[in-house]
Amino acid sequence: MGYSEELVMTKLMEEVPYEMAGMRLDQVLAELFADYSRSKLQTWVKAGRVQVNGVSLTVKDKVDGGEIITLDAEAEVIIHAEPEKIPLDIVFEDESLLIVFKPAGLVVHPAVGNWNGTLMNALLNHDASLETLPRAGIIHRLDKDTSGLLMIAKTLQAHNSLTQQLQERTITREYLAISRGRMTAGGTIDEPIGRHPQDRLRYVVRDGGKEAVTHYRVVHRFTRHTLVRVKLETGRTHQIRVHMAYIRFPLLGDPMYGGRFQMPPNCSEALEKELRSFKRQALHAEKLGLLHPVTDQYMEWVQPMPDDMVRLLAALADNEPQ
Repeated sequence: MGYSEELVMTKLMEEVPYEMAGMRLDQVLAELFADYSRSKLQTWVKAGRVQVNGVSLTVKDKVDGGEIITLDAEAEVIIHAEPEKIPLDIVFEDESLLIVFKPAGLVVHPAVGNWNGTLMNALLNHDASLETLPRAGIIHRLDKDTSGLLMIAKTLQAHNSLTQQLQERTITREYLAISRGRMTAGGTIDEPIGRHPQDRLRYVVRDGGKEAVTHYRVVHRFTRHTLVRVKLETGRTHQIRVHMAYIRFPLLGDPMYGGRFQMPPNCSEALEKELRSFKRQALHAEKLGLLHPVTDQYMEWVQPMPDDMVRLLAALADNEPQ
């Protein structure tokens, strides 16, 4: 395997969450750039490859929160996941770009509780050279129980291009979601999102959180549910789920943000069966559009809703009053 590209710098950027105020730079780096070892990060700080608001600091300097950290990282073998023969649903692939459909239930990359059986394990089996890229080339994430399209960079050039497009908010990401409650109209939610102060697994709208902007419009209204199309301007963890719950239209099937499951009144037997068997948030990443990292041509993919959401919508439609 050639190593010509492996010395090219990968520029990564992250904003320091305000809840990290007062922490040392090395602690913050370990949290924000968890793919790299602490020793490697410390080495890069000393080498001047880490800048905080454009200034080089020492590992012991403390942050205030809100700073922009830029990291010039060397491409190296940073993935410790093992290749696994897991089927990949490939929508598009060329020398620099891979678009895949992630089914609900598949974790994107290894973490506590899911050290194997992830999309990353499948990608490393598909193309071993991805081990030289951050997160095996995975540019963005979908929650375990969200289905839809994901983009993967296959080269450093592609990784830099797609990361920059994300930062510049030029990538098209549209979702279909089924919310609880009947919406009257669409709108825009521009509310910051941060970790829940007590429950570290959850996120909430809160002062001091990261900027988060979600656009949504009504596709179809049911008596007690709404099919909405959601367009992300930013890409915060759990953003759609948090924002929809914030405006009191939580996603159907989302116990983390929608509260305890309640069967709606006047529910047919068929709808009750679908609702009880639907064990995930009703969220699907339907559309993905970007500028190709090499040709600069705009490309777009659309992935139809999976069968479980199709059945659920059909049952909701059949249950409507005639």
